[in-house]
Amino acid sequence: MGMPNIPDIKPDIDITREEVINLLLASIALEELGLAHIINAEGEKLQKGMECASFEELLELNKSVKKNLEAVIKKEMLLQFKLENVMELTDKEKKKKHC
Repeated sequence: MGMPNIPDIKPDIDITREEVINLLLASIALEELGLAHIINAEGEKLQKGMECASFEELLELNKSVKKNLEAVIKKEMLLQFKLENVMELTDKEKKKKHC
């Protein structure tokens, strides 16, 4: 058995502070978009359930939707904290440019 070949990886990343901020904002936006799709899917799930589900099935469906939306809310809170931290970076960046 031979030794695995590890590629020559250079850990140097050469991006500016502004590029980092833009990447962070883009990642927040993409996560928000994903959460919007989840919320939409949960709404569609409820609409479909209203058409043909029994009362007991609707109660189970409601529990499922509630659990998923609670997870979305938790993620939204984390994204809010992330956005606030990024905004602090942009405020520091603006202050540096004015000095």
